[in-house]
Amino acid sequence: MIAAAVGCGGSTEELPRAAEPARSPASSEAPAGRVVDVGHKPEGLAFDPVTGILAVGLTNPDRLAFVDGASGRVLRRVVLPESPRHLSLAGPGGPVLVPAERSDEILEVSLPGGRVRATPVGRFPHDAAAAGGRLWVGDELGASVSVVEDGRLLAQLAAPIQPGGVAATTDRRHVAVVGVKERAIEVYDSRTLQSRGKADVGIGPTHVAGAGGRFFVVDTRGNALLEVRLDPVRIHRRTHLAGTPYGIALDRARRRYWVTLTAQNRVAEMTDRRILRYFPTVRQPNSVAVDPDSGRVFVASRKDGTLQLLDPGRYTDDGTRIR
Repeated sequence: MIAAAVGCGGSTEELPRAAEPARSPASSEAPAGRVVDVGHKPEGLAFDPVTGILAVGLTNPDRLAFVDGASGRVLRRVVLPESPRHLSLAGPGGPVLVPAERSDEILEVSLPGGRVRATPVGRFPHDAAAAGGRLWVGDELGASVSVVEDGRLLAQLAAPIQPGGVAATTDRRHVAVVGVKERAIEVYDSRTLQSRGKADVGIGPTHVAGAGGRFFVVDTRGNALLEVRLDPVRIHRRTHLAGTPYGIALDRARRRYWVTLTAQNRVAEMTDRRILRYFPTVRQPNSVAVDPDSGRVFVASRKDGTLQLLDPGRYTDDGTRIR
């Protein structure tokens, strides 16, 4: 393993607790689209356009559900050694990247077969992204990011305190890690493993998504979506987004961002700078994903074990369903 400095850079006692999603109220309106049962406490979604499979993380028992994105039918459930949180794809066709928090492993689960390869990483891995032919895993309780190559730990790099969000730019040349306790973002070169810079980001950041050569950070406590640019690493734009935003998914084909609002049981459809529409969701909408071919949006309810299938093209600009 390549030696790398790992450290917190300060006392964690001086920092506020990391932001969390709101405890969603009872739903006041029916979710848009269709709702199906998927399993216990679903959180973490990743859609693969090659197989048409939506991977859904489940807990107690710990499983990865493979759902047919067209019908919403559960195709199979893959046994996991520990409960998942965030999910992502290594690339089109898979595998699905599953950080297994309490077993300190990154799992690579093949599609559609469900074969699991486990690699030990740092303490309490929470999120992961693929870039530069490697896997980048945020070790949430280790203040580090583990870099995995060909099933082995290549390096552990110092990261902002409590790295809870990880994402790569579209070309996979840069990786961003968001320290949810330190409230900072650090960007790395995926080829050299060197830091490109670090900056404060919001008052309660959680999730991050890469788009082109930029990153978009959900400031959950600050009720905003933050656009982060490189050279130098900095916040370029802040878009107000009330409702305790949490999960984020990017539809690159349509240049749309989907952000869940956990205090309101809604999901916002956005451009990179403004809100277009809101849709009612299932209760406790912590996770969202998009089918890039059809534009279908998937929202998971951690509260009642359901999955929402929403086709935005069937609605007018004011949210009225087209019959």
